[in-house]
Amino acid sequence: MTQPAQIIRDHEWLSYYDQFRYFSSDSVRDGCHPRIMEHPGSQRKAIVLVHGLSDSPYFMTAIAEYFFKELGYNVYLPLLHCHGLKDPKGMETVKLQEWKENVSFAIELAALNAEQVSIGGFSTGGTLGLYMAKTRPEINGSLYLFSGALDLVGVGKGFTGEFIGEFKEWLLRTPLVDFVDFIGRKTQLIGRNPYRYTYIDLDGAKQLALLIQETDTIIDELSQDNPLSIKVFAAHSECDNTADISGVEKLKEKSIEEQFNFHKIDKKFNVSHSELVLKDPILLNDEILEKSNPCFQEMIEAIAKFE
Repeated sequence: MTQPAQIIRDHEWLSYYDQFRYFSSDSVRDGCHPRIMEHPGSQRKAIVLVHGLSDSPYFMTAIAEYFFKELGYNVYLPLLHCHGLKDPKGMETVKLQEWKENVSFAIELAALNAEQVSIGGFSTGGTLGLYMAKTRPEINGSLYLFSGALDLVGVGKGFTGEFIGEFKEWLLRTPLVDFVDFIGRKTQLIGRNPYRYTYIDLDGAKQLALLIQETDTIIDELSQDNPLSIKVFAAHSECDNTADISGVEKLKEKSIEEQFNFHKIDKKFNVSHSELVLKDPILLNDEILEKSNPCFQEMIEAIAKFE
């Protein structure tokens, strides 16, 4: 009997499934698939763009298309371990090391086909981007942070909020979080939004807290005599209630001033954490599940000037 032809989704990165066997076209939700956008022949520039915790490469697609179509980059959008699945099984097996392997594979392929490799990402993807920018020699371009989760938002303002944010990160790294996850876990990660899970699972949040601990060390080791040498473009909303903007501000202080472009979106626009990277709203039967960034075009134009 003839097997039905496999439907290949938009820019679907099929060889990614060969590298990471816990993913496949059948197991990954429509729209959440890893993506690859390559021009014919070798290129001067490439970029790896990494999605955030609980979501998928869909969230980076509008930015990826701009880099590909308008700036001429090869673009690689890896799918992080335990994300984008039809049956995520509570993200029970999620591992930070696998996230690093996912992104490293994309970096290696990008370096094969381009002279200059940049990296960036949304939220957790931005944190992974900073880690890779400091640990992978193939990254010889720029770092792009979109709502970069270099610190978690606490409760309150100033020192109090910052302290509580640090406490949340510490708590997530302790065994207590596994117990809390066990007794309080919601049963269903798949909900109405086709491109993300319904909530941030504590198993994944723990891996992010471990990653932030590593990037905190990276930032702490930087100084005026040893600044972050890579060029950085950071876009962040002043209304972000997930990733504390102070984390990006700390990185800016440890960077070369003229090489750091900090694109802040004023609180009057009320742009939330995930909205920052969305050119268009996420809809379900004409209902808006997630709003788009009204300042998206302005952000893209700032990227073009940064280039």
